[in-house]
Amino acid sequence: MAKKKYINREISWLQFNSRVLQEAMDSNNPLQERLKFLGIYSNNQDEFFRVRVATLHRLVALNEKEYPRKSAYYQNVLDEVYELVRKEQNTFARAYQDIRKAYEGHGINLLNEKQITKTQGEYIRKYFREKVRQYVFPIMLKNLKNPEYLKDKSIYLAVILHRKDNPDKPHYAMLTIPTKQVGRFLVLPKEEKNQYVIILDDIIRYCLDDIFSVFDYSGYEAYTFKFTRDAELDMDEDVSKSFLEIMSDSLKKRSMGSPVRFVYDRQMPENLRNKLASRISGDKADHLVEGGRYHNFKDFTTFPSLLGSEHQYKKTSPIWHKRLTPRKSVFEAVRHKDILLHYPYQSFQHVLDLLREASIDPKVRSIKMTLYRVANPSAVINALINAARNGKNVKVFLEVQARFDEKQNIYLAEKLQQAGVKIVKNIPGFKVHSKLLIIRRKEDKKNVYYGYVGTGNFNEDTAKLYADDGLLTSRVKLTHEIRKVFELFEATYRPMRFRHLIVSPFSTRNHFLKMLDYEIEQAEAGKEAWAIIKLNNLADLRMTNKLYKASRAGVKLKLIIRGICILVPGIKGVSENIEVISILDKFLEHARILAFCHGGNTQVYLGSADWMGRNLDNRVEVTCPVLDKDNKQELLDMLDIQLRDNTKARLVDGTFKNKFKQNNEQEIRTQWDTYTYLKQKHNSK
Repeated sequence: MAKKKYINREISWLQFNSRVLQEAMDSNNPLQERLKFLGIYSNNQDEFFRVRVATLHRLVALNEKEYPRKSAYYQNVLDEVYELVRKEQNTFARAYQDIRKAYEGHGINLLNEKQITKTQGEYIRKYFREKVRQYVFPIMLKNLKNPEYLKDKSIYLAVILHRKDNPDKPHYAMLTIPTKQVGRFLVLPKEEKNQYVIILDDIIRYCLDDIFSVFDYSGYEAYTFKFTRDAELDMDEDVSKSFLEIMSDSLKKRSMGSPVRFVYDRQMPENLRNKLASRISGDKADHLVEGGRYHNFKDFTTFPSLLGSEHQYKKTSPIWHKRLTPRKSVFEAVRHKDILLHYPYQSFQHVLDLLREASIDPKVRSIKMTLYRVANPSAVINALINAARNGKNVKVFLEVQARFDEKQNIYLAEKLQQAGVKIVKNIPGFKVHSKLLIIRRKEDKKNVYYGYVGTGNFNEDTAKLYADDGLLTSRVKLTHEIRKVFELFEATYRPMRFRHLIVSPFSTRNHFLKMLDYEIEQAEAGKEAWAIIKLNNLADLRMTNKLYKASRAGVKLKLIIRGICILVPGIKGVSENIEVISILDKFLEHARILAFCHGGNTQVYLGSADWMGRNLDNRVEVTCPVLDKDNKQELLDMLDIQLRDNTKARLVDGTFKNKFKQNNEQEIRTQWDTYTYLKQKHNSK
């Protein structure tokens, strides 16, 4: 059977999440980490439904009357998505049971309400009365008038209530499981060598009589369910409102978005399931997803650490850059040579040190920065506030539209403004996704600029979990253009030309199309031609077609794509010269790095843009050439390690096989070997 030339982006995303589930199933991974991967898989899928599946539903409805063929296409994709998700529920259930048995092998038992002893029961009931009951507020199902006020990130228990005097006429109730208030897990007192844990759902099941017996109910059955809402923001165009007011109103509407998925315990009686589904998701059959006894597995990322350290990933200390010593000025180090940082192998503290130094240095006049997602609480925000209080001119472009961080960013915008930081207005129709910092310093009566271009957010929390890169520079040709990007923000999107930085939506697409065209010319002339492209997502048709053209011309293409990849390698006469791998491990591979042979004058870039329509055409993204010879080689060495990975690299081929890339060479594991490489290079003890 001939391979398809393109993979639908939603199906490709499901293939990526399937790789996450592989990590949960892999017995070579530490047991505690396997459980975390189940949580990551679950959380990924929830967000996928809130955003992508919700968008598909909108597209079906939008095109139904005028463009029925287009509507039918989107409906077919939806049908395939729901079918694949349902199939993988069984794999997920097997993975969970396998992990649970492995825990039991270490004397750690997850109990349900039917397995507890009398002593444990007394402990649980006391915990329920003191910690839980105050947050439990049942709703009789017949009284549920406004289901739009139910929260989709919550999990619920649907309860069947029986009376002895009328056993044939049950009543129905539902209640929210208060995980945010009391946590999902309770560790019970240890008995001999065994430890026991009970999940909050089962604590409530065990104590249902504490809630309902006062109403003369004598029997109870309880089943978990959850649902997912459309998380797209509907923005009104009321010119009398500020942008922050419009965003705030839209966030309120999001909480009442249309349901797109209803997940229920497969043991739930059909009658109860139908009652709930009709009230919450409107009886749409394709919304129904059969699940297990427990939902919201993202909570399992915080499962109690009862195992020894050997059942977790080995902890490593961040490597200090050899040129950024604790008592040395960051400005002085960057003035002499560009500095390349790699998180989490190296410490994000270097960036915080730069901001702290800038906030108190009397020579610093101004700081400008883009922020997309920050930590909570954020040392970055604190440094900027401190700089403003010290009389620096501080301007921040804070992207209020960062999905699921909108509320936090609205709060931060107000907090920064109150401290004297100027917030640059959003650009209508565009998100600012670039990771930029520019600092102006007065040196010998001249303005000297220090810049930063990164692949990841200014977020000290995710910098411990995401593999990203950042470049510190004082090169005039780069800092001058970083300043121009900020002028672009302040000029409210006045088109500008850049000679060195590659900036979306102006030049990213055309620049890299030309870079590939040059490789094509070289290959057709019989010369060496290759490119290495590392991205989170490849979903743009035009860029994909150019890669196919390059492959046909003989350009050797190595792609490292973590998530969505609509390109299919290995198609005869189309993509035989393309290999695609995806690396999943302890850290989230998040960096965007591109390298081109370029006639032997190798060109290397780092930046914030994936090859998706939104990043190329509808966002402000910045990709930066790496000009320092040593830094360029460092990135090439790291790319080489990734391409030789035969432990955590999967071959991406447009199927759900996700086979590991294996060979008989020495074992290479990207994240372990990258740490060793950087540690040796920076002489870290």
